[in-house]
Amino acid sequence: MTKLSDYFEYKTDAEGNRYVAVSIRGLLLLRLPATNKGTAFTLQERMELGLDGLLPSRITSLEDQVDRLYFSYQKQLNDISKYQFLRAIQDRSEVLFYALLERHLEEMVPIVYTPTIGLAVQQFSSLYRTSRGLTLSANNIDRTETILKNYHLNDVRMIVVTDASAILGIGDQGMGGLSICIGKLALYTVGGGLCPFQALPINLDVGTNRQELLGDPHYLGVAEKRLQDQAYFELVDKLVSAVKRTWPKAVIQWEDFTKDVAFDVLSRYREQLPCFNDDIQGTGAMALAGLLIACRKRGETLAQQSVVLVGAGAGGIGVASTIKAGMLAAGLTEAEAHSRIFVVDVYGLMIEEMTTEHYKQSLAHSKAVYQNWECQAEGIPGLLDVVSNVKPSVLIGLSGAAGIFNEAIITRMAQNHTQPIILPLSNPTANCEATPEDIINWSHGRAIVATGSPFPDVVYQGKTYPIGQGNNAFIFPGLGLAAVLGECHRISDAMVLESAYALADYIHEFGAEEHIYPPIKDLKEISNFVATRVLVKALEDGSSKREDLLGMDLKNYVNSNVWNAQYLPVKYED
Repeated sequence: MTKLSDYFEYKTDAEGNRYVAVSIRGLLLLRLPATNKGTAFTLQERMELGLDGLLPSRITSLEDQVDRLYFSYQKQLNDISKYQFLRAIQDRSEVLFYALLERHLEEMVPIVYTPTIGLAVQQFSSLYRTSRGLTLSANNIDRTETILKNYHLNDVRMIVVTDASAILGIGDQGMGGLSICIGKLALYTVGGGLCPFQALPINLDVGTNRQELLGDPHYLGVAEKRLQDQAYFELVDKLVSAVKRTWPKAVIQWEDFTKDVAFDVLSRYREQLPCFNDDIQGTGAMALAGLLIACRKRGETLAQQSVVLVGAGAGGIGVASTIKAGMLAAGLTEAEAHSRIFVVDVYGLMIEEMTTEHYKQSLAHSKAVYQNWECQAEGIPGLLDVVSNVKPSVLIGLSGAAGIFNEAIITRMAQNHTQPIILPLSNPTANCEATPEDIINWSHGRAIVATGSPFPDVVYQGKTYPIGQGNNAFIFPGLGLAAVLGECHRISDAMVLESAYALADYIHEFGAEEHIYPPIKDLKEISNFVATRVLVKALEDGSSKREDLLGMDLKNYVNSNVWNAQYLPVKYED
């Protein structure tokens, strides 16, 4: 079967100049996003490739095209229109899409990723225009290996997979999950430098429990209740087996699985092939990095902190577990680290006697811990009770519960510490635990704040407080790129922890501590920095198969192996 990758190939001529060799001519060349340069085809290329007369007369540069499209982008009426505009460009020309995204990164990342991606997920069926990636369901899972072999790319190295059961803070979104995978992979390329022709988004369409989708006559997914238990894992097993056989060097990023499944999926497959869960491990590393920087701002260490974390989903438990790992690495004992982390879920303080999920048990506390507390009512302590009695220096939100960090909570945090660290990390924006403006006002300007969604800086009593965004995009492109370049057989806990330390060191080294998190415009530099550090760790702990990289300048190796959004000469080679 002829594939897209059979039509083009990156090559280098005798003088060392790179070019694109194609085996197609004419209109088909303009229809393939991998080969389409549009009006940037030169006169010689137009004549040799059968494009003469098929394009407007004026020959433009990539920069001209970017300027023209940005002019049109600015005319779009709302964020979802901007999203559709950018996706249409991506489906016409990959190079042009990434060049535009790269040059307007801070403005466009919130469109192709959070928070706008949440709207795109919710409206997937009505917005659907062209195919991208793969959809696997119970109807075709037994044909997975054939489907993968028939896919139009030969050398897939990074796969983002979701079952859309827990998208951001908006829950079960069925078929719409494919959009989140497309968005993640866009950041892998524009941030990490992953070649887009080695990337694959996959949605596991295992049904949906969302009634409005089941009753929507235009819904494009499987309109049945979700698969569960054995039937569900049999489906995922078949995917993993097919990936291992078809693309043995591929890395899988598990994305937006419900908490009841996310930990089981990660545990089940992490020794079978290189994979990680971004909600658990990526969010954990991102939060730990921000916390390390906030501690530096206060002249304190991580080991000195006491943390209350609200939200016991995959992200919340992932963050709590990563912070605990960081405390252990900082020299605390298991008991000491455990005594400094308190997780609050929908029922209140997470306690051993009521915690049945295995992934939560190491973070739960015994009822004895609050026997002498002063609480508002009998029973399990709520958030205000925990904050009042633990007197934490750090409050982190991954609950998806808008406004749960109310004035009473923030006021109490400000009584606990002169500079409380408060990180409402839930997204999209509508699910944020508190706005930075409220936190700054209620703490009288003393809180150190960062959020999960983008917010403007806050002005309080004439002083400007920069609000950094804790974005997983600072972690997963570098972590994933290191696994790809290192041809890792696993992604170890040490690699994930190193990504957090690398991000914190980048922020410290390049003077961005004022924001806790760096600006998104630095994404490519951050990703390369993280990838280099993680690759070193992968070689140290035996996760990488590339022993030939030992002793090499890994910074240069990473930089020389990234894909860049630039047009190359196109030559026809039969």
